[in-house]
Amino acid sequence: MTALQFKILSSVFVALLGSSQGFTARAQVPDQPLVADPAGFDFTPLHLAETTIAQNGADQSQSGTGNEPVSVTPGESKAKEEGSLAKAAQNPIASLISLPIQWNSTPSTQWAPNVTIPSPDPALPPYRTNFKANQTQNVVNVQPVIPFKVSEGLTLVTRTIVPFISQPWARGTSIQSLGDINPSVFFVPTLKGNFTVGVGPTMVIPSATDNRLSSKRWSAGPTGVLVYTKGPIVAGGLINNIWSFSGEAGRDVNKMLIQPFLNYNLPKGWYLTSSPIITANWNQAENKGWTVPVGAGVGRVFVLGTQPVNASLSAYYNAVKPEVAGQTLIGDWTFRAQVQFLFPTGG
Repeated sequence: MTALQFKILSSVFVALLGSSQGFTARAQVPDQPLVADPAGFDFTPLHLAETTIAQNGADQSQSGTGNEPVSVTPGESKAKEEGSLAKAAQNPIASLISLPIQWNSTPSTQWAPNVTIPSPDPALPPYRTNFKANQTQNVVNVQPVIPFKVSEGLTLVTRTIVPFISQPWARGTSIQSLGDINPSVFFVPTLKGNFTVGVGPTMVIPSATDNRLSSKRWSAGPTGVLVYTKGPIVAGGLINNIWSFSGEAGRDVNKMLIQPFLNYNLPKGWYLTSSPIITANWNQAENKGWTVPVGAGVGRVFVLGTQPVNASLSAYYNAVKPEVAGQTLIGDWTFRAQVQFLFPTGG
């Protein structure tokens, strides 16, 4: 672990632990494998955009969070119900069963650096490793979130990210595959006030159906979430870092993910949201493994028949992109659409 990496992780987790003790108040797709071109060169292809941690959770009043199961009160007005559920869908560690389905699309993507390779026949011109740089990467994440009430003072929240990937590949082709599955567990104490904190382990399982889209390594590490809720604002952040610990086919994994989020809730279930996913591949040379998007979106919670649904659209500009052989492989923009089915108690 580098000094910078240790400093970032330690400072965030100290803040999380401090929140749970000092306040009166109270969550990946792994690295791509190497690709060998016909001349024997190895390039790291597109580093898949980190799968988004769905924002799911509970309505929290200003008097305290409590982390009680989210419920729908019989006879509650539709507008009030939609407004309550909109705020409830923005805390990733509260007691609300939900099923988010999220689509992330990144146009203008290429599968490997566009490099000229000498032809084995001197009479022939050199050729390029990459013939198409305007393909689109698509990742659909199915992210069930299930809370368990362990006791009056503790809730366990599980989140499992199952990615389905369409990855640009050589000569205009693409790979369709199930990606590596990423389960996380958060231990959430029942505290009072405007803060909620959760910490626990996260893991990446090398389950991809196509090895070209798998890390081929079992990886794990700590994860933590801090959430602040007051009035129309739900804000906070998630952080994790994973290291590979088993498997010999792939390269070592050492990656960090930080996801700050800020939501401003409006009348009738509408809200403004920003939830960029910042990632760092610590194994990439010269700190060229950072992805830093900037953007925002809009969403609304509504009731379809009797089923509460949270839908949102957002766009993020990739201000900093990882470099391979001096080139960036992902496009400038990532577009995100999400439909999240909410299952509050009562009704």
